[in-house]
Amino acid sequence: MADLPRILPTEITPERVYERRREFLKGSLALALYGTLPAHAALPAWRKTAWGRDESPNSWEEITTYNNFYEFGTGKDDPAKNAGSLKTRPWTVSVEGECLKPRAWDIDALVKAFPLEERIYRLRCVEGWSMVIPWLGFPLAGLIRQAQPTGKAKYVEFATLHDPKQMPGQRWPVLDWPYVEGLRLDEAMHPLTMLVVGLYGKELPNQNGAPIRLVVPWKYGFKSAKSIVRIRFVEKQPATAWPRVLPREYGFYSNVNPAVDHPRWSQARERRIGEFFKRKTEMFNGYGEQVAGLYAGMDLKRYF
Repeated sequence: MADLPRILPTEITPERVYERRREFLKGSLALALYGTLPAHAALPAWRKTAWGRDESPNSWEEITTYNNFYEFGTGKDDPAKNAGSLKTRPWTVSVEGECLKPRAWDIDALVKAFPLEERIYRLRCVEGWSMVIPWLGFPLAGLIRQAQPTGKAKYVEFATLHDPKQMPGQRWPVLDWPYVEGLRLDEAMHPLTMLVVGLYGKELPNQNGAPIRLVVPWKYGFKSAKSIVRIRFVEKQPATAWPRVLPREYGFYSNVNPAVDHPRWSQARERRIGEFFKRKTEMFNGYGEQVAGLYAGMDLKRYF
């Protein structure tokens, strides 16, 4: 190993600088230093998709050490430091509410029930930073079809585990715990919406939302609920976490929109982690061609 360069955290840059084989080596090193992956289970076989193959993913270390996950603290490095207390087995995801086939899924049975695929998606956070992440999971639509929502189901609500012993950030009233998020049913059924169980081909680390999280790539990152224990079909719009505490700053839809500023900062530009210069924020995070039709006729400055 003496011929390999020593890689410092400050030297890690996006994939465009390093070849993919070097990214793999960095990921392996970062896993040894920072990872919280359980050793009890392996992911089933999965396939790559065309999504995001023209993008340069951020490194494993960047993705797993710079996070928003308030259940483990409000600092960006708090989740990586504190998430080791989370026990992801046994784990049950309850699918309930307005559906014909409610079910309590064991996480390992759920992972095996739906074909896994890798999709490289952009993540844009409301604070003004972004990443590109190779997620591993399956379209939420498959689980929804299995549950068979009734005609009353208009929205899908997602709830994170509430256990202050495992999630020390929940000991403080930063938010009204448990963390709750929601989507309109058509948003949840959209092919881009995923339930994610891994990244870079490995099981999802605790700090990134293990063992299962939501990813909605055209919305700000806080819409993608982590460590999910309940998925519920409901008739009325869910009262979600951030709009409950700061309704002027965070809306239910939370589509990435450079024309709608957060009251305390602009959304017109963003800084990709690993890059020095900011770049222009794209409407719907660059997925407008696929999702703009969901909001035809809506005033997106009112429904922000």
